[in-house]
Amino acid sequence: MFQNDLIHAMEAMGLVLEDYQIRQFCRFEELLLETNKVMNLTAITDPGEVAVKHMADSLSCYDERYFPKDASLLDLGTGAGFPGIPLAIFRPDLTVTFFDSLQKRLNFLNEVCRETGLRKVAFLHGRAEEMAHQEAYREQFDLVTSRAVARLSILCEWALPYVRNNGLFIALKGAQYEEEIKEASNALRILGGILEEVRPVTLPGLSDKRAVLYIRKSGTSPAKYPRKPKMAAKHPL
Repeated sequence: MFQNDLIHAMEAMGLVLEDYQIRQFCRFEELLLETNKVMNLTAITDPGEVAVKHMADSLSCYDERYFPKDASLLDLGTGAGFPGIPLAIFRPDLTVTFFDSLQKRLNFLNEVCRETGLRKVAFLHGRAEEMAHQEAYREQFDLVTSRAVARLSILCEWALPYVRNNGLFIALKGAQYEEEIKEASNALRILGGILEEVRPVTLPGLSDKRAVLYIRKSGTSPAKYPRKPKMAAKHPL
């Protein structure tokens, strides 16, 4: 069921998977549902829904124009590996760094990468508002992705400091994306981000509203950002 639904969903989105990629996706799905029995990774456990709501949704952000060859990608708040693992499978030339505040989730993703043969990967444990102030990570990535992590105004403060000049922050957002864009206009200006494209997304078989936001980094983010969560919540940009 999962394999057929995956193939049909990808075809509906204009994406073609090689046989080895289908095997990688199937192994990822097996590990996800198996591990989910002992670790809270996802509320979605129906194989068909995993194919559409996790795998296809993750690749809804893919556009060859925005993903340069051999680009470095940071998957911020990766959780169970979305959209990072599907992107790493679909584009094995990418170097993907999975970033999460929980080590046990990163341990799971490390196992997924071993089992599926993904080699160009790294794992970063920490908090977004702290690691962005380290020289090794600040403005070092061509692409930063984030899915279902926080509202856009807060997310920009966490994500844009990691994006190199002229790189992209790609946010996968739900039904309130238009409202979030309005909220985040000042944050984008301060942090050096320009909203380049808003792409509404319709997943196969679903009618809910969602979109992918492509935000171009147009300058250096001021050194004081990101701030501590309490400060950011109390004084939003």
